[in-house]
Amino acid sequence: MKDLIIKLNKISLVKKIIVGLIIGVILAITVPEQAKAVVILGSLFVGALKAVAPVLVLFLVSSAICHQKKGQKTNMKSIVVLYIIGTFMGGLSGVTASFLFPVKLTLTTGADNLAAPGGIVEVIKVLLMNIVDNPVNALINANYIGILSWAILLGIALRNASETTKTMISNVADALSKIVQWVISFAPLGIMGLVFDSIATNGLEAFVSYGKLLVVLVGAMAFLALVINPIIVFLYLKENPYPLVLKCLRESGITAFFTRSSAANIPVNMELCKRLGLNKDTYSVSIPLGATVNMAGASITISVLALAAANTLGISVDLPTAFILSVLATASACGASGVSGGSLLLIPLACSLFGIPNDIAMQVVGVGFIIGVVQDSCETAINSSTDVLFTAVAEFSNRKKAGEKLKVNESIA
Repeated sequence: MKDLIIKLNKISLVKKIIVGLIIGVILAITVPEQAKAVVILGSLFVGALKAVAPVLVLFLVSSAICHQKKGQKTNMKSIVVLYIIGTFMGGLSGVTASFLFPVKLTLTTGADNLAAPGGIVEVIKVLLMNIVDNPVNALINANYIGILSWAILLGIALRNASETTKTMISNVADALSKIVQWVISFAPLGIMGLVFDSIATNGLEAFVSYGKLLVVLVGAMAFLALVINPIIVFLYLKENPYPLVLKCLRESGITAFFTRSSAANIPVNMELCKRLGLNKDTYSVSIPLGATVNMAGASITISVLALAAANTLGISVDLPTAFILSVLATASACGASGVSGGSLLLIPLACSLFGIPNDIAMQVVGVGFIIGVVQDSCETAINSSTDVLFTAVAEFSNRKKAGEKLKVNESIA
């Protein structure tokens, strides 16, 4: 038994996850009723990640800031710029895909009882109120904007604390990181349960209904991930971008695809940043921040479905308006974490740009929920994997500018 465990530990986590994925698909297709107990493995995995993530963020960010020396530089400015660029390029990709492959919808109901934000001001207001949320309430509800704000304030307040106090905060952060490693080691079983649940519940037809809309959505996300993001990486690093891009997609995107939760993927991303050799003081802040504001996938969803609604109603959209839609989708997507229902409930906000009535826009939201099993999975994979990608790009770029002889592709091997 000991030899078997040693051999299993030598197999890479990604390979084990792929095996778990394949087993989940086979069980869902062949014996869905007999094997439905495996669903609990997925629920336990996501539940454990969601449980540890808020406390992990609080202590990691507080520890990073209270240990920060005066004048010490971080890469946060570069990372935030990359987050904004990536989210805007997502909106632009969605708009371009919709112009090249226009989609008309068969409108549905099912979202009538949901309330969408009245405007971008309301979205910003919700975000600001989340910043001043009660810290206990923020932890309970996994409000990462609130957790970040309190962690930053706590870290600043503890800068003048004794070294023993700072060491205690750091030790707790390290202990939580260790717990994360334990949870992530069960990812193959968790992914098996999640993929089984998805296919057994929705059936394979969930991947083919509303086919053209899904092709446009997923195609725009794939183009962003495999063409635009690599171009951004190349412009910053002047190296072949694909080893880093594919590593982030493989080790962060796959998990995010099946958990469908940027919050649950925060511990996964932090562990990946650690393996990439990134600065803990930086990624402990940039990863939870990215989980709330780096939303290129959401930007694509908002722009594609808003233009699909316009096409369905025969509304002609010119290029300047389409560009404005990209900007609006970027701003809305950055506020998606503050809105119940996420990117789908920000579609009416984008539709208002074309004068589309709210009742029609909410029917489009209903379509979004129908394809959500694919749309939300791909969106989360894009959003979460680029949190690591842009954090790494900013740090590697600054290291090179500082004169460090760095071969990025060698360092991520």
